[in-house]
Amino acid sequence: MAFPTDLEIAADARLRPLEDVAADAGIPPGCLEPYGRGAAKIDLSAVELMSDRPKAAYVVVTAITPTPLGEGKTTTTVGLGQAFAHIGRTATIAIRQPSMGPTFGIKGGAAGGGYSQVVPMDILNLHLTGDMHAVTAAHNMCAAQLDAHIFHGNELGLNLHSITWRRVLDVNDRALRNVVIGLGGRLDGVPRESGFDITAASEVMAALALSTSLGDLRARLGRIVVGYTRSGDPVTAEDLKAAGAMAVILRDAIKPNLMQTLEGTPALVHTGPFGNIATGNSSIVADRVGIRSAEFLVTEAGFGADMGAERFFNIKCRYSGLAPDAAVLVATVRGLKAHSGRHRIVAGRPLPEALLEENPDEVHEGSANLRKQIENIRIHGVAPVVAVNAFPEDHDADLAAVGEVAEACGVRWAVSHHFTEGGRGAAALAEAVTEAASEPGGFEVLYPSEYSLRQKIECVAKRVYGAEGVDYSARASREIDTYEAAGFGDLPVCIAKTHLSLSSDPSLRGAPTGWRLPVREVRASVGAGFVYPICGDMRTMPGLGRAPAAQGIDLDAEGRIVGLS
Repeated sequence: MAFPTDLEIAADARLRPLEDVAADAGIPPGCLEPYGRGAAKIDLSAVELMSDRPKAAYVVVTAITPTPLGEGKTTTTVGLGQAFAHIGRTATIAIRQPSMGPTFGIKGGAAGGGYSQVVPMDILNLHLTGDMHAVTAAHNMCAAQLDAHIFHGNELGLNLHSITWRRVLDVNDRALRNVVIGLGGRLDGVPRESGFDITAASEVMAALALSTSLGDLRARLGRIVVGYTRSGDPVTAEDLKAAGAMAVILRDAIKPNLMQTLEGTPALVHTGPFGNIATGNSSIVADRVGIRSAEFLVTEAGFGADMGAERFFNIKCRYSGLAPDAAVLVATVRGLKAHSGRHRIVAGRPLPEALLEENPDEVHEGSANLRKQIENIRIHGVAPVVAVNAFPEDHDADLAAVGEVAEACGVRWAVSHHFTEGGRGAAALAEAVTEAASEPGGFEVLYPSEYSLRQKIECVAKRVYGAEGVDYSARASREIDTYEAAGFGDLPVCIAKTHLSLSSDPSLRGAPTGWRLPVREVRASVGAGFVYPICGDMRTMPGLGRAPAAQGIDLDAEGRIVGLS
């Protein structure tokens, strides 16, 4: 009998009343705002009303450098959250909201998988409570006011060739990456080059994720830099008188969304910043609610520990003031074998047959990446736990080989079968995380705010990525100097590089050495609160493949969604 699809499993789920889920999490009844079937908003007053409750152990889920297919961080986050109930503990999970672009593209949704899902998965993957659309509207409101300002005389003296604010849309559409706007008659605007990014890549989304309150969000929106004058001075959304309207549009979007897992564990689903050029983490306000809701708060950081977790530690925790107690490092047998360099994995294509054969030696060959990611967690003073996300076709000898690597590094580990068995299959992982989180904490950020931007970039490049050094283009050097002169030098850095390698070269597997990080250009997300050096070609508007998931998604005769994954 074939294993049921994620959608079939989710459709058979028996949902608990969200009022009961909220009550178990200590969320006051008056703070819950039901939003259709299976989701609710949580008013931010809950943060203060829950402040006298005990603080949860704070656990971040990250991974080895992923293959194009990923390592299953969301599924592990959900499975671990469910598993605590099986060992007599309580937990809440916090994850990002999926973007509909990838949902209809190759990646699919982000509700988890198998028997470790957030439900209803169709609602989560499609619109949810409209936060993505609110971010889209707020971002494009600023763009409209910017172009109207230019049309009506450009009082602020914006240089049309130095405008950085584009438009966004929550679809994958490569044809919109670069466009010319303002074509037509005189009343249709001033012609200039611009483009579209996907909504998840919007600085508004990053600002929403890093805000601690509605007032903080309003201030961050005001600091967004939309372009520069002819003399090089930054022009902000506040200067355009756009920030107020943007905040109004986002007034409800800043409220975290409450859902539940297949086993009724509270799930906070909020914000979805792009993983390459932003933090790739869910919101601070969701964590401020979740940290008082259970014995454990389990959140997820995007991509590998060198990407999402590094930003979680050095950007998100810096702004939230919350200190993690443990980190779960997800690894798969197939992922480690891929890091041996012996296999080529392409998203959307079947896995190589040789990758699925028993070969513990190959697991050891690819373990350099696992060891480096363990080190990347430890340098922040956090205890790592290796979670081996097991697939039904995995061989015992291969699984044991991952454990041998973990033990040689002196860290806890557990094989987890949460995909096929739900929370029960992750009970051993929950026990290991409980032990790790009980150890005395020593969390620290990697660099102080007082470091120069170059010092921060080089600190991350050398200590986290394993680079020998950093090479700056002439353009990047000028931009760094400009930002520091403008007072942006105290911001943390969010290095935009490939997620498919510890290095800046996606073809390099394992833990490469003897390479230098090339910084091509540097941009500032002043409103969100970070500077992002760009190392390589970053696509902020994905395109659809030859056979995207959208081709298989439809409605059946009863109006039910089919084909969603």
